[in-house]
Amino acid sequence: MDSHELVTLAGRLAAAEISADEFLQAAAVEVNKAEVFSADPSTPDLDRAARCGFPEVIYGAGKSADTIVNIAEQLLSHHQRVLVTRVENSKAEEIRTQLPAARYNEVASTLRIDSSAPSKRVGRVAIITAGTSDLPVAEEARETLDWMGVGASMIHDVGVAGPHRLLERLAEFEDADAAVVVAGMEGALPSVVGGYVACPVFAVPTSVGYGANLGGLAALLAMLNSCASNVAVVNIDAGFKAGYLAGLVATRRHDK
Repeated sequence: MDSHELVTLAGRLAAAEISADEFLQAAAVEVNKAEVFSADPSTPDLDRAARCGFPEVIYGAGKSADTIVNIAEQLLSHHQRVLVTRVENSKAEEIRTQLPAARYNEVASTLRIDSSAPSKRVGRVAIITAGTSDLPVAEEARETLDWMGVGASMIHDVGVAGPHRLLERLAEFEDADAAVVVAGMEGALPSVVGGYVACPVFAVPTSVGYGANLGGLAALLAMLNSCASNVAVVNIDAGFKAGYLAGLVATRRHDK
């Protein structure tokens, strides 16, 4: 409670509009609110959109629902779209009781509030998966691009075990501004895609695979050693990072 609010409350008490008990109760509620807020260590970067083109994205893992709500409300109060990644279902339900406008994607584990998003999509990014087991990571990339206002097309289950499948879909991605290629196992697909397109390819190794996949490390190392010159690699399961980078490419390419 600031000094103005306290003076106003005291004035109501002096005018007999409220009782002494009501005054003390109202003051205590405001003090408790202030204590709860001050206990939250988060300090959102509210100027990031002006500097970098897009607002801060909230990493949901390890944060309480109340902390996420607090950060989201500060972003919304500055007319910024909200994207929260790595949010499990139970936490998302808790957040949505406080922020009913939030939309949750259970596959991607993302939560968004973007009523101010532009209706027209900018550019086009192809999101290509080796197998359907890679879908959660691909969906995280798609949600990120959608939040950025970038057009995205999904091409699923075209891994190198059946190479003809990729060529059959080539017309859908050969003119894209950028591609996000998501693959586990041996991680070969980004190199193959890179050989067919004239755009940046952001490779995402996933933790999908058997023992020697080592939780995605084998795919990561394979992608880092790609012989395709247009392939860049993000971290294991980092669909958000690849989607964001591809979105920057698309938006800058079409920026007038």
